[in-house]
Amino acid sequence: MRNSDDLGASIDAQPHDEDSARLTTFNQYRGLLFSIAYRMVGSATDAEDLLQEAFIRWQQAADNEIRSPKAFLITIVSRLCINHLQSARVQREEYVGEWLPEPLATDPASDPLGVLRADESISMAFLVMLERLTPVERAVFLLREIFDYRYADIAAALGLEEANCRQILRRAHLHVRAVRPRFTASPREHDDLLERFREATQSGDMNRLLALLADDVVLHSDGGGKAIAVPNLLHGAERIARGIVRGLGKLVPRNRVQRVIQINGQSAIVSYLDGQPHSVLTMDVSQGRIQAIYIVTNPAKLTHVPAAPR
Repeated sequence: MRNSDDLGASIDAQPHDEDSARLTTFNQYRGLLFSIAYRMVGSATDAEDLLQEAFIRWQQAADNEIRSPKAFLITIVSRLCINHLQSARVQREEYVGEWLPEPLATDPASDPLGVLRADESISMAFLVMLERLTPVERAVFLLREIFDYRYADIAAALGLEEANCRQILRRAHLHVRAVRPRFTASPREHDDLLERFREATQSGDMNRLLALLADDVVLHSDGGGKAIAVPNLLHGAERIARGIVRGLGKLVPRNRVQRVIQINGQSAIVSYLDGQPHSVLTMDVSQGRIQAIYIVTNPAKLTHVPAAPR
């Protein structure tokens, strides 16, 4: 028979063991949850905050609420993301200049366990495309098209009817079809164009730049009112090439250092000043030409870009 001290120790240990088991389960799915949250909200910082909130709710949930830990956690994160996007709408409307997703380093050194799926759906172009969707459309689109969940599971996670999810997905496809490129470049073709672009911008050779740009290329810039930036949007090869040759060099000081690293699953040009990220340039490539250029200079959005290697 146990004495009172043994019984007290057993009671004290039980919550601790349960919390530890909950933490282990949460960590098992952390990579998946972050992958969903980052694609939903376009910010690694916000995604981490949402996962923290999801963990609190996971810890507080009663056992009888959880039939499947994975489904339960995906439901929590998906709904938190939808709520976040709905509340962030006004903030983004008041944002200074164009709002672009937060660049995220995706090289093996930044993600040694490979928990973040680095595919086309994490590219800057794809995340910008998702901005055309409502929060619920975005959730249905991602869970079905990227994470391959069944309609029944998506409906349960979002509190919708299965038929409604199918209708929402059809609407989402209509919204993105016009801007989603039909032909995507191979990594080798993308990297080759990126390097040629970097050489052309450094030399200031406008003809070389024009040869790389699609006629209807678009340049997107996000300084957030905290950094020097080009106008919100520039359209057309000649206008963008002229802007690069004449003005974009002013975005960063002359003593900058450039490195090519993996950002959002693709090679990108990161400019550093005093060892810290100063700007990130990524591009969308299709049919042998640069279709879009994305430049992020807002310091608040560069916190997940690693410092320059020593």
